Amino acid sequence: MRHMLIAVALAAALPLGAHAEDLLQVYRDARGYDAQYGAARYALEAGREKLPQGKALLLPTLNLTGSATDTNTDFESDNPAANPSFNRDVRAYNGTLNFSQPIYRKQNFIQYDQAGYQVQQAESAFSQASQDLIVRVAQAYFDVLAAQDTLELVGAQKAAISEQLAQAKRNFEVGTATITDTHEAQARYDLSVAQEILAQNDLDVKKRTLQQIAGKEYAALRPLRHDVKLTMPTPNNMQAWVDMAEKQSYTVLVQDSITEIARLEADRNQAGHYPTLDLVASYGYLDQSGTLFTPIGSKVTNGQVGLQLAVPIYQGGAISSRAREAAFNYDKAKQDLENARRSAALAARQAFLASVNGVAQVNALEQALVSSQSALDSNKLGYEVGVRINIDVLNAQQQLFQTRRDLALARYTLITSRLKLQAAAGALTEQDLEKVNAVLAP
Repeated sequence: MRHMLIAVALAAALPLGAHAEDLLQVYRDARGYDAQYGAARYALEAGREKLPQGKALLLPTLNLTGSATDTNTDFESDNPAANPSFNRDVRAYNGTLNFSQPIYRKQNFIQYDQAGYQVQQAESAFSQASQDLIVRVAQAYFDVLAAQDTLELVGAQKAAISEQLAQAKRNFEVGTATITDTHEAQARYDLSVAQEILAQNDLDVKKRTLQQIAGKEYAALRPLRHDVKLTMPTPNNMQAWVDMAEKQSYTVLVQDSITEIARLEADRNQAGHYPTLDLVASYGYLDQSGTLFTPIGSKVTNGQVGLQLAVPIYQGGAISSRAREAAFNYDKAKQDLENARRSAALAARQAFLASVNGVAQVNALEQALVSSQSALDSNKLGYEVGVRINIDVLNAQQQLFQTRRDLALARYTLITSRLKLQAAAGALTEQDLEKVNAVLAP
């Protein structure tokens, strides 16, 4: 009956027409607003452009150049009889079409392979950003719910202490209790007022954090159902999650692409010692009204087709140095990949333990809540019959409300730990968020 009254009071406190948003709607709002996710989306589009850029190195190039000149020459001779003076205005129009098709350029083929891995890197980074958004939204959402629960429980505790304070004053007036009971209740009440102010401030901060991600200030959020049953992760085996994290965690996949790019970069620099062969062709056209020496105009066309071979012989040692540098960078990338695997495995272990221990903690706190309620009822009855003092009742009340708060926090932490576990294994999707959304109260 008491829970029903609290629910009615909370519902009455909401603004008229307020609509409680669920976790999935908040996530959809965040997908269109969050700057980190937006930056990752554009980074993906930019990364995908590496593939056509790499392919362009294998395709022909065609360039057209042209020029138009007007040359005016005024020649004044010192001996007009031998070499007469003249003034000549010459116009020339020139155009050249150049064609080149790589036939053998090992570096270009390697760079095209690198472009494929660069696209994979961009896609893995975006998938990581997508998982990160899900986790951040869920964390911020449940942080708001936790702050609301804390504020509500502090308010309920303050009301209960107020009742106990009033009862202590009445008992003191009729002589059945000492002034100490009143002072103890007053001290607890004053402390609860301060805690309520702190809880309200924390709720405001958590709401601003959620607003920063989703771009909206929500009047109400759908809470977690009180009868929700949280189970062990599936599979309930730590090593299975570790194996998944080492193989398919997006942080590992990103670093794996970086390592492959570094390997190909070492090959590309080594290929600087190889010759290159290109098919080249050109077609030129020249139309001029004359030259410096004759006023007679001419039109000339010229076409060429051939093979162009370039053999690097000695570049001052630069090619060898760059090859060694790239080889060292490849060794570094391999170590970074191993570190990424170890970090992913550690994250999976930590999230798995948090999930498993979280289930045990929730079960223990649910039992503790029943015991705390029984302890409070017993202390209240004992106080009424004179076998318990006021401080016993106040302590029992505090224990009950603390247990309620700890249980709510444990449930929220367990849910976010489960999402972090799936993210560590590279398996977190929007469907997992829908499952969490399904356990929210209607």
